[in-house]
Amino acid sequence: MTDVRPTTDADGGVLHTLFRSDQGGHEQVVLCQDQESGLKAVIAIHSTALGPALGGTRFYPYASDEEAVRDALNLSRGMSYKNALAGLDHGGGKAVIIGDPDLIKTEELLLAYGRFVASLGGRYVTACDVGTYVQDMDVVARENPWTTGRSPEQGGAGDSSVLTAFGVFQGMRAAAQTQWGSPTLRGRRVGVAGVGKVGHHLVDHLVADGAEVVVTDVRAEPVERIIARHPQVTAVTDAEVLIRTPLDVYAPCALGGALNDESVAALTATVVCGAANNQLAHPGVEKDLADRGILYAPDYVVNAGGVIQVADELHGFDFDRAKAKAATIFDTTLAIFDRAKADGIPPAAAADRLAEQRMAEARAAAAADRQDQ
Repeated sequence: MTDVRPTTDADGGVLHTLFRSDQGGHEQVVLCQDQESGLKAVIAIHSTALGPALGGTRFYPYASDEEAVRDALNLSRGMSYKNALAGLDHGGGKAVIIGDPDLIKTEELLLAYGRFVASLGGRYVTACDVGTYVQDMDVVARENPWTTGRSPEQGGAGDSSVLTAFGVFQGMRAAAQTQWGSPTLRGRRVGVAGVGKVGHHLVDHLVADGAEVVVTDVRAEPVERIIARHPQVTAVTDAEVLIRTPLDVYAPCALGGALNDESVAALTATVVCGAANNQLAHPGVEKDLADRGILYAPDYVVNAGGVIQVADELHGFDFDRAKAKAATIFDTTLAIFDRAKADGIPPAAAADRLAEQRMAEARAAAAADRQDQ
């Protein structure tokens, strides 16, 4: 089984990861540089077994170029698994632009980036990620037809956080079905860590479903906005307090790595289901959760609503069609819990196996087609 969570390179750098470790297997990694605009970027294509690689563009001030490449490798591999389990005809890819977007992001840089993506001839389809936004994709699309996450004015799907939150809610309903026998959060106490772009939509779903909601965020404004809209919601000072608050469900919706040795030991919730990427701080955390009787809904399964939305854009965006696809996250999450129980493994491992099975079947079918030609 391939672990899709971030790794370090104990044996010597990103080339070891790419060519000689179990975390490798990437089809293509492209280093991009445009001196006039200041662009330095990495495009990583992990797999095209299911179709063109699809994944966002992260714009971030990495501490080193090696760290940027490593992040692109980790993120693109994760996208292969996410897209496979979302039922999309796309493989996994990711791009990172190196630098502080507040300081160096310009139209010229984004256009240069678009030309590099276009040079891959459709093998990689890009979208938004940390540090890039809908208006940025509108600029990139001027040079690159394989761009999603554009504004509605430019024929795109716009903000994908709505369906991301909807998908997480479907995953949470599946967890409630598995843990308590009913697909509802009514009467359950749910703690949401991070109520920004995705988290505040998730709170809306939870309140409508009758859950008791407790929130926290590193910024005061999002919390104030939530409480103004839903006065029955309560807030705590930080995530450290939230995980120790009596909860039924913990929903990490901010930064990755929220589930580590310390937080898992302190958790009161018996379900973890949130929107944040890469929630497991290191391999083995998924077993610690299972050993404590905590049901973990794998992050890359339940937060796939956003990628479902941007994939739909490639076919002429239809919100109702995309929402119907995102609703299947409920069934996918249930199937993962069932597989985990049957195989006696944590849900994260079961999700990996199901994704790998779909990709392997696609590769086998492609090989058979080549032989028949």
